Amino acid sequence: MPEILLKVDNLKKYFPISGGVFGKKVGDVRAVEEVSFFVNKGETLGLVGESGCGKSTTGRMLMRLIEPTAGEVVFEGNSLTNLNTTELRKVRKDMQMVFQDPFASLNPRHTVEKILEEPLIVHGMGRKKERKQKVKEMLEVVGLSSYHANRYPHQFSGGQRQRIGIARALMTRPKLIIADEPVSALDVSIQSQVLNLLKDLQKDLQLTYIFIAHDLGVVKYISDRVGVMYLGRLVEITDTEKLYENPLHPYTKALLSAVPVPDPDIQKERVLLEGDMPSPSNPPRGCAFHTRCTECMDICRTTRPQIREVEPGHFAACHLFQESEK
Repeated sequence: MPEILLKVDNLKKYFPISGGVFGKKVGDVRAVEEVSFFVNKGETLGLVGESGCGKSTTGRMLMRLIEPTAGEVVFEGNSLTNLNTTELRKVRKDMQMVFQDPFASLNPRHTVEKILEEPLIVHGMGRKKERKQKVKEMLEVVGLSSYHANRYPHQFSGGQRQRIGIARALMTRPKLIIADEPVSALDVSIQSQVLNLLKDLQKDLQLTYIFIAHDLGVVKYISDRVGVMYLGRLVEITDTEKLYENPLHPYTKALLSAVPVPDPDIQKERVLLEGDMPSPSNPPRGCAFHTRCTECMDICRTTRPQIREVEPGHFAACHLFQESEK
């Protein structure tokens, strides 16, 4: 039976809205609402959804770069929610993050050597000579050359900068890497190189990934399981193969119908969503998706569906399936 590395239980994040003359709190932006999932050791869990659905906020909360409003994150059996700064630093050696924009996440005033050496210094790993040797080795691992260590981030292309970001995340030999849209800012030809690099590294270093993206083709290629988010909630989660062959939630069906097919002879039925995603500061009553859903029923407007197991290993939050079992 697979070993669970990370477990997330009812994670929430509300950002306060201030207004009026005195800047009092007038409401909340509900960025993430009651998100629960687990990640097995050695697998890749993809998180997908439209911009603003809360997937990046979820990723940052797992690292506690953003403090959750409520809920619990358990890593290797230990709760991260109440750890102080010193305790959290020890855990972060085993949890690292690759950010979306490699240029913004790399210090432009530091050489690549200093950028990669910093995690080792922070965690007190190795002597100076050992650290410098490890920097050169890691550059080779991610497909760069050891002589690149003396260059600055602006001297690299976008793909090379992302490789440096990946190398930095790997310096402490983590068990879990949270990749927040790591290829969305790159050319398509470079995307495939970086994705193949991530797959190779996972095999060689026994890594576990949480891969956050909005490109369903990329997620299908790299993920073992996929979770679909809408307006801060997880609406469907299952194995990649099941999700792409038999999507259950109407939102997942709409997302998959929008994926372009390279063969012009294949006619694919499009599911067109009307309207925009509702505001997370004023979410609709009942099911969050009912304002755009083509299969909306009366119960959807009043009662929020709970995510439940519809088929073995296939979870969905939709009244279509909850009704059929009553």
